[in-house]
Amino acid sequence: MTSENQESGGYTSDGLPHHQALLDGTDWASLGTARGDGGFLPAALARVLDLNPAIQIRAISELEPVCHQNSFYEATLPVARYVAAVLAHPSTTTVGPDRRTDPETGNPVRATLLNWLGSLAYDADDECLAIGGRGFNGDYLADYPEMRAFRDHHPAFYRAVSPFLGDEDTDVRDAAVTAAVPLIEHPDLTCHRDDVGRHVRRLLTDSTDRYSRSRCLDALRNWGYETTALETAADIAARTQHLRGGDWTGGFIDEPPF
Repeated sequence: MTSENQESGGYTSDGLPHHQALLDGTDWASLGTARGDGGFLPAALARVLDLNPAIQIRAISELEPVCHQNSFYEATLPVARYVAAVLAHPSTTTVGPDRRTDPETGNPVRATLLNWLGSLAYDADDECLAIGGRGFNGDYLADYPEMRAFRDHHPAFYRAVSPFLGDEDTDVRDAAVTAAVPLIEHPDLTCHRDDVGRHVRRLLTDSTDRYSRSRCLDALRNWGYETTALETAADIAARTQHLRGGDWTGGFIDEPPF
């Protein structure tokens, strides 16, 4: 794995345009977000690659209007493409504050970006599509082009995420695994299920993170695998609470994982 996305004619090694080309070539002010147009996005996205991790983390939090209340907007896909394109940039190896980790050790900015992208992928997964479609007589995605466009980009997002499935940093590795799970629902990516499944089992062996464990256990069940041997007492308690109508998160954090 290289330290930075390789350019070839302005494109990265995962097939996405280079992040600077995306930043400079997008009419951000013409794109809608939950809080008006996206005119604020170029500055925020540029700060994602700042040398100060505290500034980077704040910049990522400024992207919330493109995914407000688990929804997709005109600006969502362009921002997601930029995030995917910078995942391998050296600036994302900095370590910043993160509420899911020990404040004294922090969390790599790269892991925070992977969590951000993965959260979007879960908001557009097959389960969300099925739930949304129940309220529509026609084609749900035809009435929701922003989600459809995001789902169509799953192969490019997976190519950007997959190099980190075996990353040396635990936080980055686990964030990549959790993000990959909904991405491989794409018909062109189901061939990667066995490989991702191996990483999922490794995460379930090593990690105690409630969010990641719940997502990974659900994935294995959906793929038809037996998960009893992989579940801990905390997993069972969280699942039981969810089935009884408790917190929809199944026991993990209430807010998205970024």
